[in-house]
Amino acid sequence: MNTNANSLFQDTIRSTRPTRNRQRGVVLVISLVILMVMTLIGVTAMQNTTLGERMASNARQRNLAFQAAETALRTGETVLQVPPLPTFNPTQGLFPWVDPPTNPALTTPLDSATYWMGYDWDNQSQQYTGTLGGSLSSPPRYVIEQLTFTVPPLEADKPGSSELWYRVTARGVSGTGDAIVILQSLYRPPY
Repeated sequence: MNTNANSLFQDTIRSTRPTRNRQRGVVLVISLVILMVMTLIGVTAMQNTTLGERMASNARQRNLAFQAAETALRTGETVLQVPPLPTFNPTQGLFPWVDPPTNPALTTPLDSATYWMGYDWDNQSQQYTGTLGGSLSSPPRYVIEQLTFTVPPLEADKPGSSELWYRVTARGVSGTGDAIVILQSLYRPPY
């Protein structure tokens, strides 16, 4: 009986002790899973950082283009603030004052964005000649159009009147050339 008790005791001890080979296999699998999770976290963090940098760069380029267009727009308005007003001469063609009858932007206002995106800015506009803080791929430019609006009479027996207005359209391009901003303003001379 003593032999059986000893044998039973040794079998119990062997079954409760894990073998070294099984321990090493489990540690390897757990280490590989943890390494894979850390790699996925690192790759995701890098992608988020790259995306954030691209968005910040695009916002900066658009801001540069917007500020350039706004500078050219204000320059065009400044030209109109100093008397005498520029005389409109249709024989000059589209430079520097746009002839309204030949400008489809005036007759088709819904399509004016297409018109101005395809406009020949290099040859038919005024260039801003001042200095700007950012680096731009091309200098800001502006176009001034002379518009005449007919104001209906206040009373039925009185004639209507016509008012002379100007529309200033300006274009700014970012440093990379990817962002283009076009701004417009209607300007009525104060005098």
